[in-house]
Amino acid sequence: MIITRTPFRITLGGGGTDLPSYYSDFGGFVFSVTLDKYMYINLNTPIVDDLVRIKYSKYEEVSTADEVQHELAREALKLMSIKNSIEIQSMADIPSGTGLGSSACYLVGLLNALHCYKTANVSRQDLAEEACFIEMNVLKHPVGKQDQYTAAFGGFTLLNIDKSGLVKVDRPNISEDIVDELESSLLIYYTHTTRSTAEILKEQSKAAQDKKSESHKMVVDSLHQIKEIGYKILDAISKGNLDEFGKLMDVHWRTKKKLSGKISNSAIDDLYELGITNGALGGKILGAGGGGFMLFYCPKVYQSELTRAMAGAGMRRMRFKFDFDGSKVMMNIFNRRQSLQRELQLATTK
Repeated sequence: MIITRTPFRITLGGGGTDLPSYYSDFGGFVFSVTLDKYMYINLNTPIVDDLVRIKYSKYEEVSTADEVQHELAREALKLMSIKNSIEIQSMADIPSGTGLGSSACYLVGLLNALHCYKTANVSRQDLAEEACFIEMNVLKHPVGKQDQYTAAFGGFTLLNIDKSGLVKVDRPNISEDIVDELESSLLIYYTHTTRSTAEILKEQSKAAQDKKSESHKMVVDSLHQIKEIGYKILDAISKGNLDEFGKLMDVHWRTKKKLSGKISNSAIDDLYELGITNGALGGKILGAGGGGFMLFYCPKVYQSELTRAMAGAGMRRMRFKFDFDGSKVMMNIFNRRQSLQRELQLATTK
């Protein structure tokens, strides 16, 4: 048995510039951090047969990997040349479709487990790129590169993406005191809605690529602004100017809404304005938009007011800490079994 744990993420700045429709012309920049909320992948081998079993919100039992309906699991198995005799079960702290990168967490965690199963060492960079290859090249999902890289590396992550799609990963220089203050100043609330990001991202990518469309200039200009705001957010957090970061979040949110009419709606707008009028300096819907979790930056002095207002609106707060591990193998009984077999073989040859 192998168990991996992969963290969900929140984007602090630059979200959307990691899409190929944008970075292939202008390069991308994303600043993000992972949370102590996780996707768990349990990998095992069947004892009595050679079937493939996949357990998630559904249950699949098939003869070969090619028959698996869960497309991320199927393509991960095919990439690793595993045809049968495998069991995969996933569990998550957070439901899918909530804007925290669940698909990438699943895929990165599964690939990590499969590499471990095959006793193959893999770097975090390669793990992220394999996940990107499956989602973007094989399955043609309208996604970018930030979720896979952030899930693989964990912690505070800076992604600089060149026009070819090559990703350079850096770590920002942020003191422990600033990290602690930032962690205590960010509040996340569940909006009680989940959604598929595919339509939002397809619309955004199409507008960015189609230079003849009416929305092209607005989308590209908005992404330019989002990238510049991302650099300013990095500078503000690094220097400990967290209230300035909160105000930049507000600018970011109002800019992000220009990317698509599906990013927000009247209910989300009302919730956001409720947060602002009760002490938050800024915020946004996490992920592509349309629902899921809403993030606010709120100074401690106003947090009781914000908490009461959100509770009155029926919003449940998700408490969290930052994660600094990235995708991690938590248990590997296969390696223990192989080690015992080697020790036994050595003992019998003496």
